[in-house]
Amino acid sequence: MVQVLKTILLTPLSWLYGLVVFVRNTLFDEHILPSHTVTVPTICVGNLAVGGTGKTPHVEYLLRLLKNRYTVAVLSRGYGRKTHGFVLADADSTAQQIGDEMAQLHSKFPDVAMAVCGDRVRGVRRLQQAVPGLQLVILDDAYQHRCLRCGFYLLLTPYDRLYVHDYLMPRGRLREPAYNSLRAHAIVVTKCPDTMRPIDKRLVDNSLRLPSFQQLYFSRIRYGELQLSGTPLILTGIAHPEYMVEHVRKTYPQAPHLNYADHHAFTPRELEAIERQAEPYSCVLTTEKDYARLSSLALSDTLRQKLTVLPIEIELPDDREAFERQINTYVLESVRRAGLTKKNNP
Repeated sequence: MVQVLKTILLTPLSWLYGLVVFVRNTLFDEHILPSHTVTVPTICVGNLAVGGTGKTPHVEYLLRLLKNRYTVAVLSRGYGRKTHGFVLADADSTAQQIGDEMAQLHSKFPDVAMAVCGDRVRGVRRLQQAVPGLQLVILDDAYQHRCLRCGFYLLLTPYDRLYVHDYLMPRGRLREPAYNSLRAHAIVVTKCPDTMRPIDKRLVDNSLRLPSFQQLYFSRIRYGELQLSGTPLILTGIAHPEYMVEHVRKTYPQAPHLNYADHHAFTPRELEAIERQAEPYSCVLTTEKDYARLSSLALSDTLRQKLTVLPIEIELPDDREAFERQINTYVLESVRRAGLTKKNNP
């Protein structure tokens, strides 16, 4: 009954929200509102829903694929940061300055230029000024930023909640209608189960009904090995921690879970409470994104020593070659067309 009442109340608000999004996108599509291009190739990793699709691990995948052959930079809004405007990350940058996701990326790829800016057009142009010979910019979560027209759009959607089965906010999690997936060049269905069968992929394909110009890929999460001395206390501040919790509890079924909202800003009192609750446990097991945020705070020595990161990567077990071929083809052709080719590029 509660769910029925919630649907009745929220559906009109979703229609109103959808109307606003439709008008906005139409103004961009009809060139009434300006959409700018830049002179450097760009790849946008985004989604239609609010959070939790695995954008940052997919950006990492692209970096591992491309950074040794091209001069690459990453640009994000820097969600949750305390700074404003354009900020180029350096060795001393913290999550409070560039956001937790960018701090996570910067710690893993210190040789790649990372910047945050709410205005993506300005951000890309500032990166071009700051990075000599820049050949490619990867944008994290810029699918709805229509002021910048990217060269390649990679759209992510989780296996357990495809955008075609979701609703516009506030009834659902969609930031724009499902048909706006047509702006994407490729769709990646993320967080697929290890037991996924060919028939499951066909069912997803039939649900999405992609046009011929779009490619469909499937990725899954791969966590690092757990080598702990005892039961951990799980600590998360991400959109969908259930995947991590399920993975950890396969080995440590009694592991308790402290769950906070996505991008949660931990207070000193909360950190003290976490330290007290962690006393009986071997460590405080957290995500890479949470660690990027927590490690820059004034933690006690005890809590800092107990913090342990569970690494995460994504893999495309059946689609890796096709996916990497499409990405490599776009980058190579775009770099050459822009006259940015270096002698050591393929």
